[in-house]
Amino acid sequence: MALAINESNFNELVTNSDKLLVLDFWAEWCGPCRTISLVIDELAKEYEGRAIIGKVDVDSNVAITEKYGIRNVPTLIFIKNGKIMDKTVGAIPKSLLVAKIEELL
Repeated sequence: MALAINESNFNELVTNSDKLLVLDFWAEWCGPCRTISLVIDELAKEYEGRAIIGKVDVDSNVAITEKYGIRNVPTLIFIKNGKIMDKTVGAIPKSLLVAKIEELL
């Protein structure tokens, strides 16, 4: 299962990490977010130890959402060594997410 990233654990899990980070910005009221949620959880299991896959609830974590300029959900941000390497908006197929993760690992 993907990690729940929030304002209290953000620095520990995200800022100080040397692993690839995949952050899924989502909202409870978002239909496409629910669709991609299962894929995100699967990827978290598949890439455990190699990448950090987390979910950020935009309604509960406004500061993080604003930091990354999130305007639409779902949005996935791929971060490596503190830099945003890629970003996707919308529910995209698992195969495309796997390809992006493999490219960035």
